[in-house]
Amino acid sequence: MKHSAAPRRTFENTHNGSNDMKNTLHRAILMALCLAALALAGCDKSQSPQDGVAKSAAAGKTADKHGHEAEKSSEHEDGHGEEEQLKLGAEEIAAAGIRTEELAEQEISEQLVLTATIRPNQDRIAPVAPRVPGRIVKAGVNLGDAVKAGQTLAVLDSLEVGEAHSAWLQARTAQALAKADFERAEMLHTDQIIARKDHLRSHAEYEKSKAALAAATDRLRMLGVSPSPSSDGKAVSAFPLTTPFAGTVIEKHAILGELAQPDKALYTVADLSKLWIEANLFEKDLGRVKAGADAVVTVAAYPGEAFQGRLTYIAAMVDKETRTVQARVEVANPDGRLKPEMFATAAIWTGGKGKGLLLPEEAVVLMQGQPTAFVEEHGGFEPRPVELGEKLRGRVVVKAGLAAGDKVVTAGTYALKARIMKSQLGEGHAH
Repeated sequence: MKHSAAPRRTFENTHNGSNDMKNTLHRAILMALCLAALALAGCDKSQSPQDGVAKSAAAGKTADKHGHEAEKSSEHEDGHGEEEQLKLGAEEIAAAGIRTEELAEQEISEQLVLTATIRPNQDRIAPVAPRVPGRIVKAGVNLGDAVKAGQTLAVLDSLEVGEAHSAWLQARTAQALAKADFERAEMLHTDQIIARKDHLRSHAEYEKSKAALAAATDRLRMLGVSPSPSSDGKAVSAFPLTTPFAGTVIEKHAILGELAQPDKALYTVADLSKLWIEANLFEKDLGRVKAGADAVVTVAAYPGEAFQGRLTYIAAMVDKETRTVQARVEVANPDGRLKPEMFATAAIWTGGKGKGLLLPEEAVVLMQGQPTAFVEEHGGFEPRPVELGEKLRGRVVVKAGLAAGDKVVTAGTYALKARIMKSQLGEGHAH
């Protein structure tokens, strides 16, 4: 037992010595790492100031270069860079149809814009129907024809008119005979050949014949026929249906050979030289407008054109269903381009608003979602983003982006936009 204890202590001592060597090695490695870190730090601190400035300058140059590139990119996107100013020759400008206009301050008036419908002038529209039944024997006027006042639209044959004309012929003949008898009796009474009572009787017959002829004449006139003898002296049953004023035939129901009745219009004639633009005013807008205010009417059929008119009527009652008030604008239509039942937009002036810049609507295009106008300057055309306001008389108020005196492109803007887009696409492919 004593011999076995000594070797165990020797093993334990050897094991402890090995652990001490490992710990010493670890401490040496850590010391070496710390010395290496201090050496690197010392090298950084010992760097010359000139090297630091050079590095800073290089960094600054790199920053400037990147900033410049970013600025150019921003300018390219906004359309303001010098590279997007278009230089065109005189032939190119003429081929693109480019026209410019110098902006100037104008009076701006507030307006109330309403959706409306064009109607015929109800004071100048007439359904034309016969006063007595008659068969249509002629209907030469067609739908859409322009007619003059008193022009014949159709010819009808009526038994009632024939009887009235026959009565007029009889009354006319009887009046002629009574007149001759009275003239002879008056001459004989002057010579005292006949008695006074015979003279008075002939005079009474003559006056009676005149009254009968006048009644027969009025009868024809009430039937819409002017009294006139025929060439052969026979009664006439045919009569013309005429228009009361000049206008346009907007309805036709006359069919050749059909029996026409007084309760059915054969034609409708309307004077379309002045039209009504009917719109509805909301209650909240009643205080903004008044009768007599100027108005401008536009229609989709003629974009860019405006028709001058005047507010002539505001209804006295509010529609209880829609809570609106009917309003009417009268517009001259001498060339007949406006048609009844067209949809229209009526802009009614409500008062002055001062001065401002007005730009033609066709001068504005969208570029990357931004309203843009082209300005001619420095021998080229430069796109400028603009902030727009309300539309007035085919123009739009410019709130920002342009100034008085700028020469703005009013025609050919889409050609300029196409050139810029083409150049941008080319640069994109090059990159």
